[in-house]
Amino acid sequence: MSQNPSDCSDDIDRIMEVMIGAFAPEYGEAWNRRQVSDSLLLAGTGYCLIGADGSFDPDLAEPVAGFALTRSIFDEEELLLFAVLPKYRGKGLGAALLTEVIVRARLRGIRRLFLEMRRNNPAGKLYTGFGFRTVGVRPGYYRTASGERLDALSQELHIA
Repeated sequence: MSQNPSDCSDDIDRIMEVMIGAFAPEYGEAWNRRQVSDSLLLAGTGYCLIGADGSFDPDLAEPVAGFALTRSIFDEEELLLFAVLPKYRGKGLGAALLTEVIVRARLRGIRRLFLEMRRNNPAGKLYTGFGFRTVGVRPGYYRTASGERLDALSQELHIA
């Protein structure tokens, strides 16, 4: 996973482009640039980009289709953000990106991968397909723009 924010200003721009295009604004899940940049200052935090052609960490000439932002400590890692632009969904890029996150995590000795998502998140099908299982629920954790409260599901995947 790439990490140093001073070395990745262009990549943060690319992450933000995907985030703006991929996260539905009514759920308020997207982070702002400062949150992404600040998170990359923390030890163990990194990201992976996937290009429209399925390449990982593509150069600046290649369009970015999605990204994953993770944070690890000891032998556990949390998938903080995961997104694929809508025009690239359904082409296997989300599965390829999640596979790459898992492969890179294993190489670093990670044994468990965690994530948290809102209950009605369509990406839940992807995570379930990879073997993630719900280990906790935060009732009413997310609030939509209309005020509706949605549960957050805490999920884990054993990868070692």
